[in-house]
Amino acid sequence: MDAPSDLAYDERRADALITVTARSTAQPAPETPGAEILIMDRSLSMSGHKLDEAKRAMCAAIDTLRDGTLLGIVAGHHKAEVIFPATGGLARVDAATREDAKLRVIGQLAEGGTAIGRWLDCARRLFSSAASPGTVRHAVLYTDGNDEHESPEQLGEVLTACTDRFVCDARGLGDDWRYAELLRITEALHGTAEAVVTVSDLTEDFTRLMRQAQRIVVPRVYLGLRLNDRFQLAFVRQTRPVEAELTARQQHDGETHVPLGSWPPEARQYQVSLRFDPDALTVDENLRAARITLHAERPDGTRSPCSETAAMVVRRRSTPHVGIPRSPDLTRVENERELGMAMRACADAHLRGDLDRADQELLLAIGLAEDLRDTGRLRLLRAVATTGPDGRLRVRRDVSRGEMQGIGVDSTKTAAPQVDAIELPPGDAPLPRVCARCGTTAMSPTARFCEKCGHRFGAAGPAGEPADAS
Repeated sequence: MDAPSDLAYDERRADALITVTARSTAQPAPETPGAEILIMDRSLSMSGHKLDEAKRAMCAAIDTLRDGTLLGIVAGHHKAEVIFPATGGLARVDAATREDAKLRVIGQLAEGGTAIGRWLDCARRLFSSAASPGTVRHAVLYTDGNDEHESPEQLGEVLTACTDRFVCDARGLGDDWRYAELLRITEALHGTAEAVVTVSDLTEDFTRLMRQAQRIVVPRVYLGLRLNDRFQLAFVRQTRPVEAELTARQQHDGETHVPLGSWPPEARQYQVSLRFDPDALTVDENLRAARITLHAERPDGTRSPCSETAAMVVRRRSTPHVGIPRSPDLTRVENERELGMAMRACADAHLRGDLDRADQELLLAIGLAEDLRDTGRLRLLRAVATTGPDGRLRVRRDVSRGEMQGIGVDSTKTAAPQVDAIELPPGDAPLPRVCARCGTTAMSPTARFCEKCGHRFGAAGPAGEPADAS
């Protein structure tokens, strides 16, 4: 855990970075196999070649599942229909059920519109009725369109009902879907979102997803927080390998539990931020702000600690008006978040036809990615960039909508190697930036976006205020 203990005299927030690693010890027990639900978009826009390729990908995914996995298949348009098994529920995979499942996939025809929330709610009901406690529950869906047959509020209600029920990965096919909808789904359901611009690539992608899902070693994991009564939880965010807001999901039962999803063997990182009244803290006294413990779901559905308890200890310094240097790792996390915001701003501007703004945001994003040495996202940004008549980089004028959607969905990926950040001495630090929209003071004095509401700061005005007041 990276939790700088010293706090400036007038500081009101304390942050910690928590890195958690899951390691494989054994495959899931035979009596609690994994459960997989494949959700296929068969709306009218999928007609022809796209649906043929999607069927091929679904069949490849079915073939990749190991025997004993519980399987269900949902075909969606403006409604959701369980097409396998025919009796409803989930069926155990073996040679016979594989062939039956593939035949039912191949027989699907395109019709109707798109209502992703109904598809997800159908998956939730299937998992609830047929998967025992402690089962690894994973779903995957693809769509080529936007969620036109339900309101954002209706989708939000479904996502709330599905949270902590299963993990879902989502894929956007072609050009006509909306990346923000996919990110909303995968953030709520602890999954990943990808743009599949070339539809024939879906087969390889789905095969890889099924192999990854079968590597999950813990059905569900929870971050347990016990706070000192002088501190309140400001937010919890996943910062690696994908950014996600987790604050709204907290559960309370003696201590605060934040669902973290289901895990394959990998490392993930989380930022926990606490707020407090500085006058409530005695100066130069070590205080335990929080106890942090990781909990895992057992085969019987109960939760138990799976890590030692770590203490987040802070100390308020006694000298007013003296800053405390930021942790290099926390600084990097804030800068990575800035990069993601710039990428989404670039994609949004281009998708609404504002090319000048898209060019500005692209330059900003490339600069941030270069400073961070984030080779993954830098490669994506350069792929949509070209040199304009003025010699400056700009978005390619022949870039496809699907490529820009890819910039949007990949904006949350932060699986870059750690690089130490260079900090200014406290006396040379620029003044803090205050958001003109919501009034939040940025943690980084060089922030370009408000970390709370996403508002883009303008050029610094007097006393560090943003020049734009929009």
